[in-house]
Amino acid sequence: MALSTRHLLGIKDLNRSDIELIFETADNFKTVLNRPIKKVPSLRDVTIANIFFENSTRTRLSFELAERRLSADVVNFAASSSSVSKGETLIDTVNNILAMKVDMVVMRHPYAGAGIFLSKHVKAQIVNAGDGAHEHPTQALLDAFSIRERYGDVAGKKVVIVGDILHSRVALSNILCLKQLGAEVMVCGPTTLIPKYIGSLGVKVEHNLIKALNWCDVANMLRIQLERQDIKYFPSLREYTMMFGLNKQILDSLDKEITVMHPGPINRGVEITSDVADSKQSIILDQVENGVAIRMAVLYLLAGQTP
Repeated sequence: MALSTRHLLGIKDLNRSDIELIFETADNFKTVLNRPIKKVPSLRDVTIANIFFENSTRTRLSFELAERRLSADVVNFAASSSSVSKGETLIDTVNNILAMKVDMVVMRHPYAGAGIFLSKHVKAQIVNAGDGAHEHPTQALLDAFSIRERYGDVAGKKVVIVGDILHSRVALSNILCLKQLGAEVMVCGPTTLIPKYIGSLGVKVEHNLIKALNWCDVANMLRIQLERQDIKYFPSLREYTMMFGLNKQILDSLDKEITVMHPGPINRGVEITSDVADSKQSIILDQVENGVAIRMAVLYLLAGQTP
């Protein structure tokens, strides 16, 4: 079994059998991660460069850990301390790295489509670790994998994504991935943060948090991406929290017990309170654990392809 694509640039490039294959492979790697010796020699002699043009904690650590668990050689590159700050272009930067015989590039970039552009101009395989407000495929895969782990299946589950849908790469990738796996998806947030075209993706739109939470099985709470907002989309964070923040009182008042997710980093007290984030209904730390297994699966399956 092999993936139908040479790169992982976005969920829109994957079909359902690709996603299922990644999940089955991740199941095996999750078993490996729970053993005393957590390393496998699967990617020995493969060199992977992590190129991050944007700040990242979880994603960069998760990829690096996944690479080391697979015994790959890892090169880390932070754009802020590189020649990019001297005016070097993206293609030149990556070609210089590839000249040092790197096989695969994991890249995060502030501009949408950077990974797609790069894949057309360089020989290495590209894994998109987030490009602007476009896609974040491995986050969507680990989110869906976590739902599958919790419920046994993703098909037929009702998932609401709450928050800043407009600026979120996680939201778009999650919608595409969950729809592909047969889940029902709703988005919820202020009108100003819901994109106009969202209905064309086959999702429901709701502006009342309580109604959305009573409808869903799983609530994925997104943070407000203030660093991407060039104008004010709502009067104040305090008002946003009053309208769209999830607290324990709301959680306990619902008709049924739902599962709470968050891609991180969490702004505690804004989109979600500490007592919800740390409650038994939250699978936020499971998502982080599953992230390593999913990224191991993706790297392993891509590296297994012959050029």
